[in-house]
Amino acid sequence: MLTNNQNTLGDALPQEIARVRDEVLPEYIAIGPAGAIAAALMRQSLDLAAKAMAEGDVVAMMRACLELKGYKL
Repeated sequence: MLTNNQNTLGDALPQEIARVRDEVLPEYIAIGPAGAIAAALMRQSLDLAAKAMAEGDVVAMMRACLELKGYKL
């Protein structure tokens, strides 16, 4: 049984996608031109994560999850 601190990749990746999409990305967009490069990189990471999930590519999903975790406010 998993504890509250343990997530499967199938749980963690959608959570990270939602966090970046709903919390982090809007803040960088709000900055304006200064946040444009970071916002573009986040969008690219979100696209790659969605593609990895759709294809069931576990290695790409792990990479995407770690990449998304790197985005902070």
